Amino acid sequence: MDGRLSTTYDVREGRDASAGVSAAVDALQRGDLVVLPTDTVYGIAADAFSPDAVARLLQAKGRGRDMPVPVLVGAWRTLDGLCDDVPRDARTLVEACWPGPLTIVVRAASSLAWDLGETRGTVAVRMPLQPVALAILERTGPLAVSSANRSGLPPASDVEQAQQQLGTVVAAYLDGGPSGDPVPSTIVDLTGERPRVLRAGALDVARLSALLPDLEVSP
Repeated sequence: MDGRLSTTYDVREGRDASAGVSAAVDALQRGDLVVLPTDTVYGIAADAFSPDAVARLLQAKGRGRDMPVPVLVGAWRTLDGLCDDVPRDARTLVEACWPGPLTIVVRAASSLAWDLGETRGTVAVRMPLQPVALAILERTGPLAVSSANRSGLPPASDVEQAQQQLGTVVAAYLDGGPSGDPVPSTIVDLTGERPRVLRAGALDVARLSALLPDLEVSP
């Protein structure tokens, strides 16, 4: 995408977001990158099943394969297609907290034809509570999405910050207005013997502990 102009679409509440959603879907299906609003910070998205697109996403962020890309989904039932066996704890969290700012790490299905980086057989999955993001995901299926920033810089809380950091490597920017406090999602690892909080974030850990009493929380 470098060398070509990016296009920005206003998808804020009260505006007609259909043009932006269609442009984003078209760009993603071509293998291009898109910046979109989520219910936390802005995200940079690529087709999860296109290794070339995911590689461009990592390159755009200046991030190595040792930091694999999470996946956003548009429906909780999609989890069944991404895992050979969905843990009971995952279903408990998903039913209570999705859509919302909770990312869960689960064992990925061995049949999945994707390359998100050095995942060691796992995948980090989230369903965002954001209508534009969900409208795109409904048409594209799972997307590889990371925070819309260069590695080491603050995550973008509005589209202008994302544009300053990522420039024309992104085909389409969807402007959903300020995201509020730039707080990422809470991450829970469900691949071990006990569920464990990997990152405290926008979802209160106390709520998760009430759902999973054996949840490990780092001090």
